[in-house]
Amino acid sequence: MPDFYDYSLLTLFLAGLAAILCASEIGRRIGVLRPGRRGGDNISVLESGIIGVLALLIGFTFAMALSRFEARRDAVLNEANAIGTTALRARLLPEPHRTETLRLLQEYVKIRLDIAQRPVSQTELTAAIDRSNVLQEALWQQAKAVAAKDSGMVPTGLFIQTLNEMIDGQGKRLAALRNRVPAVVLLALFGVAAFANAFAGYASGREERRSRLPVYITGLLISAVIVLILDLDRPGAGFIDVSQQPMIDTAASIAGFTD
Repeated sequence: MPDFYDYSLLTLFLAGLAAILCASEIGRRIGVLRPGRRGGDNISVLESGIIGVLALLIGFTFAMALSRFEARRDAVLNEANAIGTTALRARLLPEPHRTETLRLLQEYVKIRLDIAQRPVSQTELTAAIDRSNVLQEALWQQAKAVAAKDSGMVPTGLFIQTLNEMIDGQGKRLAALRNRVPAVVLLALFGVAAFANAFAGYASGREERRSRLPVYITGLLISAVIVLILDLDRPGAGFIDVSQQPMIDTAASIAGFTD
């Protein structure tokens, strides 16, 4: 099973467009060999049915990609809120834990922004996750040190509670990032699109006035919609991206703390 996410959006668009147009041309040549009146048989009905199936599959796949996009957007907001709340409660901790905790949180947010605001390789992503885990452990050691001195619910207990939520936020965000439309669904989408355009080319070839332009325009639009779905399913790699403004606001807020 091919992994579509190993290829750029431009490569997928050109390859998909070429496959769809080749299928339409093959269908057209077959249709030319069997000329006839389009309205005299069930060709128009079958063509409409196949295009309807394609439209249904496009809508289904678009809904899948959109739900995953929204999950990633919500994960960014929830993690930013958890980090911000942790930083606010860290200001209640005694020194030197307050200063060290805020420093660790600043670096933690910086890592989030570095990997989210530009395309990164799998190696860079793994390194960022490893560094985040190290920072989480350092923050947890700070919490343990404070708890050893003061095990009260305020402020130690509240800080530990939000620190747990912040650590859980990383797992939820990574899960949302890795949850993509299955490759088999995308492969089926390309296959049905090629078959639908082949049938449209076949129907066009049977007409008395044979024109490639409407079939080619249809193929171009279908390819563009499929690439839009792929772009929506891999934010940051194309024109559609998940807004990092909540994380940017959190970073600015932590940097502005004076005590």
